[in-house]
Amino acid sequence: MNEFEFSPDDPVRLEAFENPDKSRKYTIEFTCPEWTALCPRSGFPDFGVIHIKYEPRECCVELKSLKLYINSYRNQRLFHEAAVNKILTDLVEVCQPWSMEVTGDFNVRGNIKTVIRASHKA
Repeated sequence: MNEFEFSPDDPVRLEAFENPDKSRKYTIEFTCPEWTALCPRSGFPDFGVIHIKYEPRECCVELKSLKLYINSYRNQRLFHEAAVNKILTDLVEVCQPWSMEVTGDFNVRGNIKTVIRASHKA
């Protein structure tokens, strides 16, 4: 396996790098359009788009680690609410931003559309 391959059994670790411009506050936004996990009740797949918006302080989120982290949800059984809050908690822990918001925009399931937002302010 080379450095670009990913195994679902590998531990996934979010990484950060030093903010290249600490002279001002600015916003970074990511869209992760292929988020999937498993419904904890039925085991059926859930699909959604995760939006991440934050103001970096000392560190920024490294994108390859974010991609692997988001993809690691594919085999996890968890509710949408748990997923959004866990993503926010994990990202805040790794980069300690001024502020961050994570939005999960989940596909319709059982005739219900779900959008969940969680936020953090330093």
